[in-house]
Amino acid sequence: MQQAKWFVTILLLTMTLQATVWNAPYPEEEIRSNTLFSVFSSPPKHLDPVRSYNANEWTFLSQIYEPPLQYNYLKKPYVLEPLTLTQMPQVIYLDENGSEVGIESPEVKFTLYRFRFRDDLFYQEHPAFVKRRDATLRYGNLNDDELKKIHTLHDFPKQESRRVTASDYAYAIKRMAVRQYHSPLLDTMMQYIVGLREFSKEVTKAAKEHFAKGERLDLREFNIPGVKVVDETTLEIRIYGKYPQFLYWMAMNFFAPIPWEADLFYQQKGLKQKNISLDTQPVGSGPYYLAENSPNRRIRLLKNPNFHLERYPTLSLQEANASGISRSLLQDSGKRLPFIDEAVYSLEKESIPLWNKFLQGYYDASGISSEAFDQAVQIGSGGSMGLSDMMKQKGIRMVSSVEPSIFYMAFNMEDPVVGGYTEKQKKLRQAISIAQDQEEYISIFFNERGVPAQGPIPPGIFGYEEGKKGTNPVVYDWIDGKRVRKSLEAAKKLLADAGYPGGISEKTGKRLKLYYDTTATGPDDRALMDWRRKQFAKLGIELVIRATDYNRFQEKVRKGKVQLFSWGWNADYPDPENFLFLLYGKNAVVDTDGAGINSANYKNLEFDALFAKMQTMPNSPQRLAIIEKMLQIAREDAPWVWGFYPKSLALVHGWFKNVVPNAMANNTLKYKRIDPVQRYEKQQAWNRPVLWPLLMLAVAVLLLVWGVRSAYRRRQSRVIRKGEA
Repeated sequence: MQQAKWFVTILLLTMTLQATVWNAPYPEEEIRSNTLFSVFSSPPKHLDPVRSYNANEWTFLSQIYEPPLQYNYLKKPYVLEPLTLTQMPQVIYLDENGSEVGIESPEVKFTLYRFRFRDDLFYQEHPAFVKRRDATLRYGNLNDDELKKIHTLHDFPKQESRRVTASDYAYAIKRMAVRQYHSPLLDTMMQYIVGLREFSKEVTKAAKEHFAKGERLDLREFNIPGVKVVDETTLEIRIYGKYPQFLYWMAMNFFAPIPWEADLFYQQKGLKQKNISLDTQPVGSGPYYLAENSPNRRIRLLKNPNFHLERYPTLSLQEANASGISRSLLQDSGKRLPFIDEAVYSLEKESIPLWNKFLQGYYDASGISSEAFDQAVQIGSGGSMGLSDMMKQKGIRMVSSVEPSIFYMAFNMEDPVVGGYTEKQKKLRQAISIAQDQEEYISIFFNERGVPAQGPIPPGIFGYEEGKKGTNPVVYDWIDGKRVRKSLEAAKKLLADAGYPGGISEKTGKRLKLYYDTTATGPDDRALMDWRRKQFAKLGIELVIRATDYNRFQEKVRKGKVQLFSWGWNADYPDPENFLFLLYGKNAVVDTDGAGINSANYKNLEFDALFAKMQTMPNSPQRLAIIEKMLQIAREDAPWVWGFYPKSLALVHGWFKNVVPNAMANNTLKYKRIDPVQRYEKQQAWNRPVLWPLLMLAVAVLLLVWGVRSAYRRRQSRVIRKGEA
């Protein structure tokens, strides 16, 4: 009877444990809450918006800070819209005397942008805003005793907020001008904002003097000629000439407001020594604020209770169809943002643990690593990609898009062998371009995650065209409605016309030897380099790989000491100018002391003249016609092997809603939604411990104990009977 009781007890305990998830990385109340669980692979170095220009940092910054403009989350192609403005900026063209002129006037010398800000913008709660009765900052001059009690911002007894004003946006531009703050955008903006170059020299000198004395720098004492605060909600920025792309910069974190109180607060020496700074503890007006910054473990964002009214985008059916937006993505139209209360990002340096936790439901979304690709994706005919049956059974969705980026192989046009503009030199580059099998490259090294490029402009950017019209006729034929790479025989004929029949120089009788510089030095790069050699070997050309570290590689490119190399470009903003300027002659690195972005040193006078004309034009049929001519010239000259446009693939669980690929928008957390009930149920179903082996072991042990005990009792019984006898 006693054994039966033990058996029932073990059975009930096992059934209870079977219904309990043992390996959950978060407390149950967090899993059940309206919280996003995500990852980051490398700790952010800079959370100061004037310094940060990395995607892993903008993942957090863009949820905290609010520049004047943003990209519509749903519309394609990319569309700018007001974020903290009441309307799109007013644009006024001025002559040399400051008088208004028409946009087409040859007398345009300046462009004035007038920004009118909302009056309901408020910062997150922060100790920098706390004031005494006499209006002085309560924590503006912390003494040693106070500093001893401070380890994080949570140690400050009080926190307050204040309204965002136009002067905060001007203050942000002033901070950008201080060289000691290392803004990557300063040199670009000095070309455009009136007086910024001279202002930067002045304020940088002042900063050097103040910091040397241990004093703080209050930028309210300085003014930029081209930046004027009209009133609390109006700001004017004057730039040189016409530069319509300037508005795209207004959607970047560099132009988000910075309160002077926070700037002075963080300049206190005692806080700097404790690593409490704008670089680690941002102060914004966005939908979220940074609640925890443990960069080697996790980062937490919480919903900002002071966030202004903003609603989920509303599209007409026609707009949705044009943008490829499904009806499920419109269910929250008009609802107040943000939907998610908290976002927890955990550090995951290795792809396999991340992938396993995603499959268990502990992360709401995941990329697809090379190791997990075959498990997640099925490749269909024609290279089409779909989810595997395993992913479908879990209710996982795949979100994909072609990125506004390009990876290419460049010829140094200054090189005497692969450079130059004669017909023979062009044909050499054209032959090499045909022989580089980009379709094979994408298949082998990127699991089909790419589209062979037809020129420098990727899909989604004005000037990119589909079909036959958008095909590069130098490398591809258009056959039966498809692009077909030209044959190797066609490449060999071009090579012979270039003076290298079979890869042998007609002048020297020696085999053509070319040099490819790369940073691919690891053991995993060997297959890629072997593939590179093979592509040239098909033409009889010997390719010599020169691998080096990244710093040395960059130096060689900037000085034009390379022959062939691979490079890439991600769009700063969705305009063809942002790609075509990579081939603009005045941007050649050899003519700009390495500061240019035309790393191929391509210079074609006709191309350059068309670029100068196209650069400041609004998108129109006239601009498109100029771009088409530019692409024709560049394709013929072939300064690049055009490479490919990468595809992004992401997987999201069924409970993660409103996930839209938008490569230009970074402030997207506010649009997304979680169904925590569904998530909890799936986690419970997918992660129940398998305990029947434990039960069987317990039964076996119980039977063994019962057997031993029974044998012992029988033996004792025999002993007693003998004694009685």
